[in-house]
Amino acid sequence: MHTFNEVRQRTGTRSVKWDLIKSIYGSNDVLPMWVADMDIPVPEPVRNALVSRAEHGIFGYTVTDHLINQSVSNWMKTRHDWEIHHSWLLYSPGVITSLHMAVQALTSDGDKLMIQTPVYPPFYDLVHMHNRQLVKNPLKLEGNRYTIDFEAFEAELKQGVKAFILCNPHNPVGRVWTEDELRKIGELCLKYGVLIFSDEIHADIVYAGHKHTPIASLSKEINEITITCMSPTKSFNLAGLQVSYLISPDKHKREKIDKYFHMQGIKILNTMGITALEAAYNDGQEWLDDLHQLLEGNKRLVEEAFESRKEINVIPAEGTYLIWLDCRPMKLSNDQLKKFMQEQAKVGLNDGLSFGEEGEGFMRINIACPRVTVEEGINRIIKALNER
Repeated sequence: MHTFNEVRQRTGTRSVKWDLIKSIYGSNDVLPMWVADMDIPVPEPVRNALVSRAEHGIFGYTVTDHLINQSVSNWMKTRHDWEIHHSWLLYSPGVITSLHMAVQALTSDGDKLMIQTPVYPPFYDLVHMHNRQLVKNPLKLEGNRYTIDFEAFEAELKQGVKAFILCNPHNPVGRVWTEDELRKIGELCLKYGVLIFSDEIHADIVYAGHKHTPIASLSKEINEITITCMSPTKSFNLAGLQVSYLISPDKHKREKIDKYFHMQGIKILNTMGITALEAAYNDGQEWLDDLHQLLEGNKRLVEEAFESRKEINVIPAEGTYLIWLDCRPMKLSNDQLKKFMQEQAKVGLNDGLSFGEEGEGFMRINIACPRVTVEEGINRIIKALNER
């Protein structure tokens, strides 16, 4: 069993998370717990596959063949109970890249695109950078859990929304939408002729008592209007290798999206990314199951640490390794809260306002690291709270 206890030195590796600490937070003594990658080595089969490929010594153009397709389809069936055809797949350097291509290929200038806020910041770029209209369906925080305002959701769809960008599991609030919630989303989008662009990059990181359901797997009809974007990068810590894929059964939609990939000169994937994807999906299951145990423990650690504190309320995550902290009881402005965390607590987090105005007063913490790192981050925050 993998324990993930070893703390690896990442400075000096051109790590966004570790080598940009001073430029982002103004000081080298800040503990970075922000950007969504892990401080954990990849599975041994992935490392071995990469080493073996490197030792070959020739890195020419590399194809995604039927064996890669089979690895992806097997993963979908085994982990998510979804049977997909090889022909439904298109490969991409990243999920956000795929979403940009889908927006350009399947919507037009001025079209309304809907997102559920607070949400991953690049979703806003998907709308604004392509001259689309932003429509927000803010999530409701009821007690300690976010829910969908379906009355508002349908009201917005009625106003001519062209596409809905779904985030499941949701980043940053940690919801894993239930089958009933997803079915309602799908049926409403079918009713009003709305496309679904579904970011499911965190699909493999789901906690006990919850299950990820690809929205496209719910019915043939919902599948036909959905572009599903997935990747092994969050699951296996492969973000630097830039490999992902999108799934759509509709040949016409796939061809239109593929045309936009070609227009941007994106025709082929990184050799090492392809190698890592295949090894992770073929031989990484045990490692991923062990990772879940680490993350479950780290999640409990955060929840229990702040359970008796009045200043910070932890929103229980159902999925992702990103925990949403409600710091509004501290009664600080967004700038004051950021300053408190990075200058007093010396912990580098994502500020909630970057996820939209609905995130003001919140912070996001990344727990995909050895337990001792989480303990250090928590202790720094609690010490700073005690000294306020």
